[in-house]
Amino acid sequence: MTLSLHTLREWDSTDPLASFRDEFDLPDGLIYLNGNSLGALPKAAKQRAQQVIEQEWGQGLIRSWNTADWVNQPRRLGQKITPLIGAKAEEVVVADSTSVNLFKVVAAALALQQKKGRHEIITEPGNFPTDRYILQGLCQSLAGDPVLTTLPATEITDRISEQTAVVVLTHVHYKSGQMHDMKAITRKAHEQGALVVWDLSHSTGAVPVDLNGADADFAVGCGYKYLNGGPGAPAFIYVAERFHGKVEQPLSGWFGHSAPFAMLDDYEAVGDIRQMLTGTPSVVANSLLEVGLDIYGRVDMQQLREKSVRLTDAFIELVEQSCADRGFTLASPKDSKVRGSQVSLTHPQGYAIVQALIDQGVIGDYRAPDILRFGFAPLYVRFEDIWLAVETLKNVMDKELWRDERFQKQQAVT
Repeated sequence: MTLSLHTLREWDSTDPLASFRDEFDLPDGLIYLNGNSLGALPKAAKQRAQQVIEQEWGQGLIRSWNTADWVNQPRRLGQKITPLIGAKAEEVVVADSTSVNLFKVVAAALALQQKKGRHEIITEPGNFPTDRYILQGLCQSLAGDPVLTTLPATEITDRISEQTAVVVLTHVHYKSGQMHDMKAITRKAHEQGALVVWDLSHSTGAVPVDLNGADADFAVGCGYKYLNGGPGAPAFIYVAERFHGKVEQPLSGWFGHSAPFAMLDDYEAVGDIRQMLTGTPSVVANSLLEVGLDIYGRVDMQQLREKSVRLTDAFIELVEQSCADRGFTLASPKDSKVRGSQVSLTHPQGYAIVQALIDQGVIGDYRAPDILRFGFAPLYVRFEDIWLAVETLKNVMDKELWRDERFQKQQAVT
């Protein structure tokens, strides 16, 4: 069946998630397909920010660490994330950035494994840059001569051996949207005695994740993409309960101490997930992230995944219908079972085309060297938006709007 605007509007009329769109502050006339990079602003976040700044900080001052329960924010927010990633309430805490958290968990896992004579870290080429940079830095700075091995994803499970300490992978690839089989890879690693660290930054809030079901060891993820926590929102850490009190994370700050306000000279880690905390939490940022998490507390993740698949399938079909001869190649899997909530296309003029789209009111983004990336946040993207976005893309290509000189010079953020 050829998709029509009428069909897509019918889908919108029966969408069980449609009411969530009203909870986001989306500019009129704008089609936002970049929730995989920065989530939209929840309307309630404005009121919450005012409350935190004017009342809790302005009036409560230092007292609010107790009266507003700031001190327990990291764990409370972690508990709100656990249903989205299939973890126990005591296995997740919110802290720092994804990069910092990745350093913590990989270093902690590596320390456990080096005691067994294992020194190899395996990842894939093209993994998100910060993940690779952190792993490179770890190998340069840690004792024990850790070695970083880079292999195509299809070869990793066959290459895991008795030398492998940790496998580090992003569950949904940031460029292609390819989704790894978390359960199968984790099982294969465990069979060989290796541990696995999963980056869930492009999964959490977009696709159902079951860390416990996959017997996952460690995971990290960010709060500013599908979770709508705001630019630079705090990230989270998952550590399987079996490792609590047994791992040593290298950034041993006072919020991970067993008695932080005893002000002792020597570090003594608390024996639960709070051990993964380091310094004083960012209260304002945490408060805004909590607004996004509270929205997800009312979301049926199966309904969200079903809508995500329909959105991405529709986008691919419409691009093939309308732009088949415009030089685009699908960079994402066509099989929705192994695709996250994004669709990536390649084109030699990818950057300029994305800029022309943005100028026409359709926001996606570009990733070098030639990826046009479109993220579909099911809580606020409508099916009608897909039609309008592809019509705009066709117009950009038909009229060669991308050739405008304004779109040729790359900006600092693409």
